[in-house]
Amino acid sequence: MRICLRSSFLALLLTSGILLAQSALSNDSITKMAKAGLGDDTIVAMIKSQPGTYRVDSDSVIQLKKDGVSDKVIGAMIDKNSGGSTPNAAPSPAATSLAPAVDEVGIYYKNKDDKWVEILPEVVNWKTGGALKRFASDGIVKGDVNGHIEGKNSKNGLNTPLDFLIYMPDGIAITEYQLLRLHESGNSREFRSVTGGVIHSSGGAQRDEVNFEGKKIAPRMYEIVLGDDVKTGDFGFLPPGATSSSNMASSGKMYTFHVIE
Repeated sequence: MRICLRSSFLALLLTSGILLAQSALSNDSITKMAKAGLGDDTIVAMIKSQPGTYRVDSDSVIQLKKDGVSDKVIGAMIDKNSGGSTPNAAPSPAATSLAPAVDEVGIYYKNKDDKWVEILPEVVNWKTGGALKRFASDGIVKGDVNGHIEGKNSKNGLNTPLDFLIYMPDGIAITEYQLLRLHESGNSREFRSVTGGVIHSSGGAQRDEVNFEGKKIAPRMYEIVLGDDVKTGDFGFLPPGATSSSNMASSGKMYTFHVIE
């Protein structure tokens, strides 16, 4: 009987020691496991079975993606928080990693404090073909779509380097967004775009388009770092569906910014 009690007591001590030694998982420990080559299923199982405190705000999720942590693992971290395991738990998986700084569809820029700030869109007045000739500084090729924005400059003055975040609606690809250069015209700005993705090589649409690449950092979320193609002046991201294919005047929106230096 004494031997049995001693064995039970030793087993209890060993079990208690293992539990005490098992520290709570964190973003750092998840990143270490991902970099060590552990599979997603293994990491997810540990997240589900062990205590953990995770940071799942937008900046933290972006850093996790940069460190090679998969969407599946990040989702498990968010699910763990949404179960009420930490005070910073997300209210639901739908709120996801985008809360609190990026909590709705739109375009954001990173400020000097490394925080994402929403860019509010400006209204674009659209006309096609020659209908906007009175706003243009030179000949407009019929078929191009011509945009007109009131005001000499965007209210969003930014310094280089330029770092943007696009959070897209469902069913939209990053390639459907256009980055366009805006041209001052009196007390307003104008630019040329195209419908259907068809570039008229002899027109101004090709001149105003600025190429960019988006890096996927989370579902429906892309980071865009602009290089030397963007100089001092006004530019704008044109979301899909913003142009009109008819010959009638219409309006849309554009996320504009002014590059200071």
